[in-house]
Amino acid sequence: MSDPLQRIASDVVLGRDVRLGAFINLYGCTLGDGCMIGAFVEIQRDVTVGPRCRVQSHSFLCSGVTLEADVFVGHGVMFINDRHPSVAAALDRSWKLEPTLVRAGASIGSGALILCGVTVGAGATIGAGAVVTRDVPPGATVAGVPARLLRPSA
Repeated sequence: MSDPLQRIASDVVLGRDVRLGAFINLYGCTLGDGCMIGAFVEIQRDVTVGPRCRVQSHSFLCSGVTLEADVFVGHGVMFINDRHPSVAAALDRSWKLEPTLVRAGASIGSGALILCGVTVGAGATIGAGAVVTRDVPPGATVAGVPARLLRPSA
């Protein structure tokens, strides 16, 4: 039986034991086993969420985002997939999707903004409210606007 508070398109692939909050919008994405998706989350086409990930409420995962296993995404995290957005590029379909990869075990703090074309390394931590404009090394901690290295990998 479908939940009227969830919009889940027929092309969504759900793993086993996936938990879904209310007021979500999922289409064309894949969610791995044991994921938890909070309320008011949108996950677009061609997004892969690996096993045991947690995506907290009010977050947005746009096309081109890949979360590997055991990634934590805090409340209100936004991903961007177009470095130069414009109405004209959207209408004539000339815009360029730039994929984003979040490696296994990374943690993204609430309110962070992850720009397109970056890789967040395995086990990295992104501070709340950070704006990530470039790759984050594995195991490193970054924070600020723009995000800067606070602690290198161990």
